[in-house]
Amino acid sequence: MDNYFELFLASTLIAVGSIIFGRFEEGVPRWRRLLKLVLFLSVTALLSQTVSRVAALLWIFGAGVLGLSFHIWWCKRHGIGIISAEPRAKYYQLRGWPWPE
Repeated sequence: MDNYFELFLASTLIAVGSIIFGRFEEGVPRWRRLLKLVLFLSVTALLSQTVSRVAALLWIFGAGVLGLSFHIWWCKRHGIGIISAEPRAKYYQLRGWPWPE
C-alpha cells in the first residue's frame, strides 16, 4: 500500500477544515460527519491504489474546489455571509436546525 502521502494529505485537509469550519456543521449528526470522513478517505485510497496518485490528488483538490464553489453559490443564493454564516438564525433555519435559545 503506497498511498500514504495521499491519505496523509486528505486527512490533514479534513482535520484543518474541521478545526476552522466545524462550527458551521454543529447541527449535523456525528454519524453523518464520520461517514463523510470514511467515504472521502476510502475514495482517496481506492483511487490512489487502483488508478494513480494523480487521480487521487485530483479527487482531493477537485472535491474541495467543488465544495467551495457550491458553498459560495448556496450562501449567495440565500443571503448568508460566505465566511461568517450571518445572519445565524437564518442559516440555522435553512439548514433545518433548531435555533438555540
